[in-house]
Amino acid sequence: MTTLNQGIIEEAAAFIRGKGGVQPEVGLILGSGLGVLADLIEDAVSIPYTDIPHFPVSTVEGHEGELLLGTIQGRPVVLMKGRFHMYEGYGPELTAFPVRVMKQLGVKSLLVTNAAGGVNTSYEPGDLMLITDHLNMTGRNPLIGPNDPLLGVRFPDMSEAYSRRLRKLALETAEGQGVALQQGVYAGLLGPTYETPAEIVMLRTLGADAVGMSTVSEVIVARHAGLEVLGISCITNMAAGILDQPLSHDEVMETAEKVREKFLDLVTAVIPKM
Repeated sequence: MTTLNQGIIEEAAAFIRGKGGVQPEVGLILGSGLGVLADLIEDAVSIPYTDIPHFPVSTVEGHEGELLLGTIQGRPVVLMKGRFHMYEGYGPELTAFPVRVMKQLGVKSLLVTNAAGGVNTSYEPGDLMLITDHLNMTGRNPLIGPNDPLLGVRFPDMSEAYSRRLRKLALETAEGQGVALQQGVYAGLLGPTYETPAEIVMLRTLGADAVGMSTVSEVIVARHAGLEVLGISCITNMAAGILDQPLSHDEVMETAEKVREKFLDLVTAVIPKM
């Protein structure tokens, strides 16, 4: 693939600017079945990923491939309706490429959402979990290779990968809405297979509360770029071995649909405050 550098990033950003719309302050990346948030964008400008220079293409059900510019509750945003995963064959630096472009567009904070399996046995499908930290279990890192100092420092600090300020804001907002918000550690694995029961026991032992196949590369790049990050997982199923039933993507999509109103209410209230 082409080496991602400042010129490549600016080319993609310039194309997006040329399509008009707002100058975004908040970036949004939506997980499986959570693209409904895009329906709430006002004065939306839609750009297919296939049109944007150097952008990958999303190939997974529940991940529509378009970038949207507009406002949510008066706040200018750029929203990815569908993300990219390493299991689709993309390297970690390419799955996180849109975060670089968002930064170039003027974004200061990033909201990442995902559908995740519940590792913590006190969780239930339909819970929303505020991500407090993550375990990068993919064996890959988007910052491997030469470092461009224009993009960030060689050794970025990850001690506060998920902003304490934004987490506090989300908790206060959820409390005001009467929404119970779990808090926990997200484990990001490579996929595309769901984890085995033994792997779930391992992850729980390591301190994971939820598991999925995305997010970690995007957050690493966001922190490298100096963006504040807020992460929310939708617990769409219990992980392997907890319940005596097989796992399926259909269950993920069905649960995401059931919690859409709770998810939308929380996120749309948080975005103007970010």
